Amino acid sequence: MSEQPLDTVFQEWHDNQAVAERMIPLIGSLYRHHNVVTTLYGRSLFNRSVIRILKDHRYVRKIEGTELSVQDTYPLVKAMTELNLGPAHVDVGKLGVAFKKRGGGDAVAFLREELAEIVDGHNPQSGNGVPKDVVLYGFGRIGRILARVLIEKAGGGNLLRLRAIVVRGRGDIAKDLEKRASLLRRDSVHGPFDGTISVDVEARTITANGNVIRVIYADSPAEVDYTAYGIDNAVVVDNTGIWRDEEGLGQHLACRGVAKALLTAPGKGDVKNIVYGINHADITDEDRIISAASCTTNAIVPVLKVLNDEFGVAHGHVETVHAYTNDQNLIDNYHKGDRRGRSAPLNMVLTETGAAKAVAKALPEFAGKLTGNAIRVPIPNVSMAILNLTLDHAVDAEGLNDYLRRMSIDSAYQKQIDYVDSPEVVSSDFVGNRHAGIVDAKATIANGKNAVVYVWYDNEFGYSCQVIRILQHISNVHFLKLPRAQA
Repeated sequence: MSEQPLDTVFQEWHDNQAVAERMIPLIGSLYRHHNVVTTLYGRSLFNRSVIRILKDHRYVRKIEGTELSVQDTYPLVKAMTELNLGPAHVDVGKLGVAFKKRGGGDAVAFLREELAEIVDGHNPQSGNGVPKDVVLYGFGRIGRILARVLIEKAGGGNLLRLRAIVVRGRGDIAKDLEKRASLLRRDSVHGPFDGTISVDVEARTITANGNVIRVIYADSPAEVDYTAYGIDNAVVVDNTGIWRDEEGLGQHLACRGVAKALLTAPGKGDVKNIVYGINHADITDEDRIISAASCTTNAIVPVLKVLNDEFGVAHGHVETVHAYTNDQNLIDNYHKGDRRGRSAPLNMVLTETGAAKAVAKALPEFAGKLTGNAIRVPIPNVSMAILNLTLDHAVDAEGLNDYLRRMSIDSAYQKQIDYVDSPEVVSSDFVGNRHAGIVDAKATIANGKNAVVYVWYDNEFGYSCQVIRILQHISNVHFLKLPRAQA
């Protein structure tokens, strides 16, 4: 096989860069003016760099075995701007592959057929609906990532508006506000905030990319009247984990201006534990207190769901290799939990996890089928769940991986399940991944009815994206997803 001349390869790269640069304002226009979110096999193209767009196109070859470049997708994106589209999430990657297989041709005619449900569906007079106020109660690791995602998604019909954060008073308000803003601005794991942040000490606000966020100081929910800040019918996202049952979380509902409370930890008692994509349809209008379960539960439930649907799961064990968290000690010191008092950066710490039992709260058919343990390891983020399963039906590793790959790219669980097939990936490669979990195909073991599946997950960012999806659902923020999933 002859190689391309070096000059030709270099010129091709520059040509693709130029096309990606022309694509960016079109993607922005679709988002801002038509509420159309463009994706590439589930990866958002909005507000992405030229290099990121090119890399995401390269990803298609790895996941689909089909080459796709911006030369293929640019005509489709350009044609989309001419069709007066209504609100939707449109996967131009899948459309691009289908267009290539068809042999190309008239892009507008192709899209009129594929996107018929939203063609000429834009009504500029209808507005974007009524924004839903969101309050973050607690501003720790998860709270700040939720803030980043909410700010990123502001506009374009998302309708979720971060209005306030609630934190405990720290004395010097000016200094406290600057520190809160600094923690939002800089993150040792997730990098710098993508945008601008300013502080108004007198107004007690932090403004991030034009979003004015009130900072409310309170030691308990009972101290807050949100209507005094112009906030009403809000969803309070409790990131503290202090209260996990209806009685404790009910304190938020007693506050003026609060409609619902969402807990970013496993709920206790009768609180519904929701894994978006799996059992979010169980949420009713009467449910005012909801839990987003745990990061581990969110990572494993979608994979377990699809495996059970196809092969049946008789029983299994879940071993979680989890990044350390801030409830552990930096150096050996007293801790009420077993082993967790030992230095987190210096030890692997064997501990318990409720994730295996919690699976049954989202998937009742798994009641009594799973056991689980966890090992905390000396890294600050990204964890792994090892699913050691006995299946009802025999399968080999190739068949199992092919099925999970298809679930990751063409099913209702595309946002929950990601898939990687590389012998070189390590935990840091998944920092910032927005899926609930990522199947590591190279690690899959399957022999008859015995299977071991390795699932990576960003226990901070991936989980936070699942929380946002629940927020969108309970706030009636729904988008048609095109092209329709085949599985």
